Amino acid sequence: MSASAVNDFNDTIVALATPRGVGAIGIVRLSGPRSIDIANGIFKGKDLSGQASHTIHFGKIVDGESIVDEVLVSLFIAPRSFTKEDVVEISTHGSPFILEKVVKLLLKNGARLAKAGEFTQRAFLNGQFDLAQAEAVADLINSDSEATHMAAMHQMRGGFSRKIKALREELIHFASMIELELDFAEEDVEFASRAGLTELINNLQKEIAKLIESFTVGNVIKNGVPTVIAGKPNAGKSTLLNTLLEEEKAIVSDIPGTTRDFIEDEIHIDGISFRFIDTAGIREARDKIEAIGIERTKARMKAASVIIYLVDLCKERAQEIREENEKLQAMGIPYLLVGNKSDKLESSELDTIQKQFPGMICISASDEWHIDQLKQELIERIHLGDFKTGDTIVTNLRHIDGLTKTQAVLDDVLQGIGNQVTGDFLAMDLRQALHHLGEITGEITTEDLLGNIFNKFCIGK
Repeated sequence: MSASAVNDFNDTIVALATPRGVGAIGIVRLSGPRSIDIANGIFKGKDLSGQASHTIHFGKIVDGESIVDEVLVSLFIAPRSFTKEDVVEISTHGSPFILEKVVKLLLKNGARLAKAGEFTQRAFLNGQFDLAQAEAVADLINSDSEATHMAAMHQMRGGFSRKIKALREELIHFASMIELELDFAEEDVEFASRAGLTELINNLQKEIAKLIESFTVGNVIKNGVPTVIAGKPNAGKSTLLNTLLEEEKAIVSDIPGTTRDFIEDEIHIDGISFRFIDTAGIREARDKIEAIGIERTKARMKAASVIIYLVDLCKERAQEIREENEKLQAMGIPYLLVGNKSDKLESSELDTIQKQFPGMICISASDEWHIDQLKQELIERIHLGDFKTGDTIVTNLRHIDGLTKTQAVLDDVLQGIGNQVTGDFLAMDLRQALHHLGEITGEITTEDLLGNIFNKFCIGK
């Protein structure tokens, strides 16, 4: 870690650790060498300085002779705390006035207001966990589905970090042998087998390629699946959106072209977040506004992870459906061909359609018929099976950047071995690969990198 990345943490910080607003309770958190002393200055009850770690104490917060609130004070003595410093958490009633008053008293007593993410940054710098695990703390706080929660928990508990450290340690051994060769350059000694190094790098490249490939799934888990509902006017797109969301989000009308722009909302299916986008119907535009809406629909379809293409089984002929299906296939984007208004067809007509289009899902958006089947098909279409087995999944763009750079440098090493370059050039490339891997876990950091990461945290975490 660079020396510039380490700040002076001799002071004690304070922040509200619970969301702002009225609630049953609120928590004010202190961390630093004077946490207990500062809290003692406004606490009327037991002397906190003589109490054991991981204990809770009832008392009053006072401002001179005035009682501010009755509180519970929790003590976490260094190094047995989140930050590995002395930490005090004061649980008050959830009045914004009380919480603000307590924070002001602690500031007056010698604390300073914490910066965004400073508690977690101190935990990282004090060795509580590495940088990838620290980032997972933010992901865990922001998780809004079972999948995002599972991915964040796996990373926070070190699953991803262990994988990166294992790759780095294997590379360090060979890098040190190459460096040793440089000390004996005049004697033309080879300590590192080039065949062994080639085999190692090939194995590392396979592992890195798997991690990079997992980002396709990881990005879906973290940011949700952009799912476009498309089709011709009056196919029932808005009705389907309302049915999926279980609320009247979109205007439903028999008038074709009601939806001129897209409407977007999010739901969770089997723990996965889907961002459903209801779009303007695709047809020859009747006016400039509708033309803009149709162009936006086409752009959204191209950017989607999956498309639900709705056809009106009461109006569209088999040839029309076939042509639309071929256009969807040509786009190369995962899609579901969905036949709507199935409830209005005779069973014999429905059988004929299903024989003509065996992959089509027949539903009734208005009656919620086969909606569960549609949801299940969506889950299967985005291929999240690997994630559910507990494999390490990359969800962070910064990590992908580091892995991609490592992969490129290791390609240079292989090329150098093939061209029989001297050890000093191989050593230079290996150092660069170790640097990129070290940046992921925080073994190599800069102050700018830490600032960019922790400034995205909320104050109080």
